Amino acid sequence: MTPQASAAEQVPTIDPGSLFRFATAGSVDDGKSTLVGRLLHDAKAILADQLEAVGRTSAERGFGGGTGRLDLALLTDGLRAEREQGITIDVAYRYFATDRRSFILADCPGHVQYTKNTVTGASTADAVVLLVDARHGVVEQTRRHLAVVSLLRVPHVVVAVNKIDLVDYDREVFDRVAADATGIAARLGIEDVHVVPVSALEGDNVVEPSERTPWYTGRPLLRVLEELPTVDESGRGTARPFRLPVQYVIRPQGGTAPGADAEALRDYRGYAGQIASGTIAVGDEVVVLPAGRRTTVTGIDVAGTAPAPGAPLPGEQLPEAAAPLSVTLRLADDIDIARGDLLASADDELPEPTRDLVASVAWLGERPLQPRARVLVKHGAATVQAMVQDLEGRLDLEELVLRDAATLELNDIGRVRLRLASPLPVDPYDRLRRTGAFLLVDPATGNTLAAGLVRDA
Repeated sequence: MTPQASAAEQVPTIDPGSLFRFATAGSVDDGKSTLVGRLLHDAKAILADQLEAVGRTSAERGFGGGTGRLDLALLTDGLRAEREQGITIDVAYRYFATDRRSFILADCPGHVQYTKNTVTGASTADAVVLLVDARHGVVEQTRRHLAVVSLLRVPHVVVAVNKIDLVDYDREVFDRVAADATGIAARLGIEDVHVVPVSALEGDNVVEPSERTPWYTGRPLLRVLEELPTVDESGRGTARPFRLPVQYVIRPQGGTAPGADAEALRDYRGYAGQIASGTIAVGDEVVVLPAGRRTTVTGIDVAGTAPAPGAPLPGEQLPEAAAPLSVTLRLADDIDIARGDLLASADDELPEPTRDLVASVAWLGERPLQPRARVLVKHGAATVQAMVQDLEGRLDLEELVLRDAATLELNDIGRVRLRLASPLPVDPYDRLRRTGAFLLVDPATGNTLAAGLVRDA
């Protein structure tokens, strides 16, 4: 973990067709939206009419910096309140591509009250770009976002030390901020950290290397993002276990579809869902959890594709499928399987269905969390009643240790022990992100109260 990387360092070979998800985070006014706008602008990912509209609005508002300068934050801050207040309120998703890979970008808010949006944006990210204002250095919100990144096990963190132009491109300032950020990341267990000095407003080290930072010999931000490896949930090369949360049982009972054989569908029974991890093939043995019944996969169907000539079923039949594909599995035995059940490979270590969970949570509710509170746990497609048995502590953002606490307040990160009304087959989050995560939901209002990550089942 180093503040900057050597220009001659070896980087992994990236599949030009790969998709990379990343989120931005940082404190208020650190320049996240401007950085995203600069990234899109300099990567030539903006349509001409969008650029014209931004230029027109920038001129009307007298955006500083000279005639023709663009307020690039307008490219992502789409809500009227965001434009009026100059802040980001909701997560803005943007899609763009370079000649090396495709990207999904989530621009997250910086205000403390919108930390829940950052949790949402970072939950599926391969990397988080964390902005730090070079003038202010690491602040409490920086620590909170690093704690969220650690909690969510985001594989890569890129610390963008922004507004380097406002400190006259001073290397000492950059080195001090880089040391603080990487030190906190190390204490939180974040292993892969890259630090880049940037100016979102001027474009330094965003897409192209800057001549105004000759002391920085590493890669610009976009090149770092192009060369980071993605999270491979499919299991290819990493032997990830197969998991499929059942979302729907398909039983047409003779119902017809274009190109389908009504007789072939008369006895059709399939179990649909998105593969959360691993691969599955026809002939593989699977276990239905939490019941523990075993059976064999006899068919893998994919909707929305043209049927093979003469095929009795609509869609395409595959010999094998991998995450994150959505499929319908046909099984050899008639087993009682319902929405919320989990299909897992019989050849892998199975998650043990449990009614007791110890979990880290990011509390997102307006009301404080108290022991004995009754909540709903939403895990995959399953929702079960639960009670908070114990509150084991709250993370101290200054000392980065767990402290005793009687409650969890909005945006606190803590550890809780839950007692479930029905058993759930969960994996530890550090083993499988998808089946190790859950939500806590208010049973009265249906509002999301917390994002939870299984520590011990």
